[in-house]
Order: sequence, then C-alpha cells, then structure tokens
Amino acid sequence: MKITILGSGDAFGTGGRFNTCLHVETAEGRLLLDCGSSSMVALNRAGIARNTLSTLLFTHFHGDHFGALPAFLLDAQFVSRRKDELLIAGPEGVEQRTMQALETDFPGASGNAWRFPIRFLEVTPERPAVLAGCGVTAFPMVHDARAGPCQGYRLEAGGKIFAFSGDTAWTPALVPLAAGADALLVECYSWNTSLANHLDYATLAAQRAQLGSRRIILTHMGATMLAHEEELPEERAFDGMVLAL
Repeated sequence: MKITILGSGDAFGTGGRFNTCLHVETAEGRLLLDCGSSSMVALNRAGIARNTLSTLLFTHFHGDHFGALPAFLLDAQFVSRRKDELLIAGPEGVEQRTMQALETDFPGASGNAWRFPIRFLEVTPERPAVLAGCGVTAFPMVHDARAGPCQGYRLEAGGKIFAFSGDTAWTPALVPLAAGADALLVECYSWNTSLANHLDYATLAAQRAQLGSRRIILTHMGATMLAHEEELPEERAFDGMVLAL
C-alpha cells in the first residue's frame, strides 16, 4: 500500500499547504481519502490522472475535506470525460451531502445526465467495506456533528494497515484505530491550546503511549504547530510525502 499525502494542511491553507487529500494505491486499485477544497490543484500538480481513481472516501463533510467533490465530478464529466463507475463513500448521508454540495457550487449540476455511473456507499463502524482493494473500517471521531458523522478509518491491504484520524479531538476511539497500524496519520492542529474539536500536541503527547502504531505522523497543523520546528518523536506530514507500507 502506497499513500501519497497530496494535502496536509488545515482549513485555512496555513503554511501554504493544500487541504486534506490522500492518494491511496494498492495492487488492486486507487482511491482518494478526502478531497478538500484545494484538491483539484493538488491532483493536477502531482500529475494524477483522475480516471485511474475508482473511489472517493470521505471522513466528514467540511469543505477542507469534502469541498472539491463538485469540481471533481464536473471535471470527470467535461474534462477527463470519465466512462468508468465512480464510487463515492463516506459517513451516513454521503449521497445527500454530495447533491447539496453540487447545487451550492454549480446550481443545477445535481441533475446532470452523467456520462459515467455514480454509486454511493455509506461506510460506518457497523458496516465496514472493501474499497479499491482496501478493507476499510470506520471509527467514530469527535469533531463537529453538523459536518458528520465524523469518522477515522483503518485501511488494510497486502498485510499492511494505515490509520487516519480525520479531524478529531482526543477520543478513546483513537486507541483501537491506531492499534497495530503500520502508520497512523493523526491531526494535530495546535501546539498546546485545548480545543473541543481538534487535537493539540500537548494532549497527543500525554496520550501517545496508548497509540500502538509503528509510526505516528502529524497532519492538519495550524500556525502554532508549524511555529514549533524542533525535533519531535513523531513525524510531520508535508504535501507530497509518500508512505510506502
């Protein structure tokens, strides 16, 4: 399994980073895990052909994780002229949220006669799935119920496990999410300011011993995290970072 972090930034592009977007490649297929508002730029810059992607999987429905979906769909319709089915997966309500986003960004687009089949799949803690050759298990996260349910995912392929928190404050669900993973990509928005809906480094460091992942990589970093450049026990994500598991 190969994960390319196309976007490692927060909602505001702090530090010039793209919004969250992960390209996941297995022997059986390719998917995007989140597709934040700046992701079409990130995809084009990385030279990733969108028609090679079978699946888009979303952690929640905030713009910095979900916002490029309307542009992705219209690009598939009019630019890359996709023919193969596209699977759009995510928390409960993913189909309704997609239609709402299309109408907000491009009024009338939800009624397009799509040149390619679109299928929706709800992935929940009770309903795991196999997507692009990955076994996907969802875990409930604590972020913003208005943009959710908000979820983290464990992806398993080829005997390797990749875990991604999405956006969340500290929650005990991070422990089973990380357990035995080859890599955990976890949000860490601030240095030591405790927030109700995001992790800070001080909290993460205090709980680190519970996170049984071989590697821990910090992402979704805001200004106070980026200002602390000293060496940390964890790795820090950057746009273009590749995880070869």
